[in-house]
Amino acid sequence: MRTFCKDISHTFPNIVRINRGKLSLEGTAEKALELGTEKVMIVERWKKGLGKIRFFTISEKGLDAVPPLIYMGGLKLQRDLREKMPKGRRIKSLAIASSRNVPFKVERIEKALSEFFNIPIIPFDETVNRKCDAVIQISADQPNRIIITFMLLPKLVEIGPQIRISHLIWKLPR
Repeated sequence: MRTFCKDISHTFPNIVRINRGKLSLEGTAEKALELGTEKVMIVERWKKGLGKIRFFTISEKGLDAVPPLIYMGGLKLQRDLREKMPKGRRIKSLAIASSRNVPFKVERIEKALSEFFNIPIIPFDETVNRKCDAVIQISADQPNRIIITFMLLPKLVEIGPQIRISHLIWKLPR
């Protein structure tokens, strides 16, 4: 879990990673305010397995959940991939590379991640012309499974992590 969080912090620009440990959600909100951030992503274990990814915005009341809630069904870390991202390298600019005619569920998660992380969505065939370090590619390999991959530009080499989503929750309790 910690290695996954480290991989994410190296892949998304302007991410600050903290180990939450036993810190409550209220404590996490306070820590986020101390760091001057407006958004929080929390990675948790779920049923002693891989886990789930939750997104929040910071308000005066604390943390407000933002959809989707992502349940991970599988994961490949950067160290598990054949091509490795150079050690210590952090991605400075990132975009979502969208293919044509993607299923609605893929388009929906592209839009949600774009809004949450404040990164643009660009057509996949324009990725080589962009001045981004890397792109996120989201695809549906089976009717009910979505895969999120991170690709280093300009060679389009998968650098990880690769996240297989088992299911998404779009309507979150208040």
